[in-house]
Amino acid sequence: MTFPALRTAQRQQHAVTPRLQHAVRLLQLSSLDFAQEVHEAMGRNPFLEIEESTHDESAGDDATASAAADLHAGDAESATGDSPYERDSWQQSSSSVRTHGSEGELGALEMIAAEIGLRAHLHTQINVLPLSPRDHALACAIVESLDDDGYLRTPLDELAASSGMLPEVDQEEMVIALKRVQSLDPCGVGARNVSECLQLQVVSIEDEDEREAARRIVTDHLDRLAQHDVNGLARLLKKSPATIEAVCERIRHLNPRPGWTVESAATQYITPDVLVRKIRGRWTATLNRGVVPRVRLNQSYATLFQEHRNGRNPELAQHLQEARWTVKNVQQRFSTILMVADAILKRQQHFLEFGPMAMKPLGLREIAEELDLHESTVSRVTNNKYMATPVGVFELKYFFSREMPTASGGACSATAIRGVIQGMIEAESATAPLSDAQIARLLGRQGLQVARRTVTKYRQLLKLPSVERRRRVAATS
Repeated sequence: MTFPALRTAQRQQHAVTPRLQHAVRLLQLSSLDFAQEVHEAMGRNPFLEIEESTHDESAGDDATASAAADLHAGDAESATGDSPYERDSWQQSSSSVRTHGSEGELGALEMIAAEIGLRAHLHTQINVLPLSPRDHALACAIVESLDDDGYLRTPLDELAASSGMLPEVDQEEMVIALKRVQSLDPCGVGARNVSECLQLQVVSIEDEDEREAARRIVTDHLDRLAQHDVNGLARLLKKSPATIEAVCERIRHLNPRPGWTVESAATQYITPDVLVRKIRGRWTATLNRGVVPRVRLNQSYATLFQEHRNGRNPELAQHLQEARWTVKNVQQRFSTILMVADAILKRQQHFLEFGPMAMKPLGLREIAEELDLHESTVSRVTNNKYMATPVGVFELKYFFSREMPTASGGACSATAIRGVIQGMIEAESATAPLSDAQIARLLGRQGLQVARRTVTKYRQLLKLPSVERRRRVAATS
């Protein structure tokens, strides 16, 4: 007969405290989001204050910002027309002009056209139509029910039932109101599905035969259009494949998301966390001081609290502890980013010298073992953190790629293979472009065993068109 017995045992296990969880989350944030978190902490914590920079520090930061602007001015200007540093300077100068200008003068910022969304854009057009109050209200109800793509996902009978109008709204009134909205700009807005959206836009095709063929395709054969079944469409519509190909190409230029042409999207500027420069023949990484929050512990408040601490203010004690942790977290976060960037730079210097084809295979474990960090920590550090180099601005995780074996027994990175593929396509004959299978065979001759589907995946990552599309472009040019 057995009897229950009590037994004690000791074992170690990792306990993830709420503070550690918070630190892990902050490490994964971009520098902009992290600065926002620190700013909010300063707003609610009396022991945190903005660190006043000295003249020398300001000069150093200005030099850092100038270096950053020089490093990636080309990328920013090509994408947005001006760099974020120039944009900030322009806004500051515009504000100063407005401040020092005489009363009643308009500054540069006041003369910028206000950005409006899709619904406001449609309401502006509805307001100038000669409609009765009832018709106006029904059209506005449809506009307010549109999603960001410009589609009406809510059934008309539901909109009619929720209008609360007397007499009750019938189906015919709702259809008329929908037609009014669909007649507004942008063309295709108010559609209930993709087919209807494209039908509203094919009326802009000038050629009558092409317009009719396009209407039949988007109405009855949208699946074949998605499958690029040109021969099947040619048989169904009794047209030549060349004619159908031209019509399909015209349809592809229509906009299946008309709402996107109006909805304003704020430009997301990338501010690098690390700046890379070549100093005395050696590539060196430095921290971009412009992204480091200027926060410090208010020593006067901390000392005063410690001298008069009597246990009656536990909230202040918690604030003091939180303030010390915040300052430490800022220092630890950016020192970790710089350590990881240095380790990456040490292994990928050939990339800066010779381009993507010189990228070496690199894994998270290799960096983690060198810096005595966990792989997950390195993964979080490289996420949403950017390095500005003379050849462009890259996310830190861009420098990591898996190892691909070669026929000689060596290894190369996937990034290098993508560079080779891009070089092949750029050097190909315009009249005889290379297919993915041909590229795979050419890579094999160079000792790089890459499957055809892998070539396709890498080509798509490089945003390069397929061989058929490149062939059509060459034929029409």
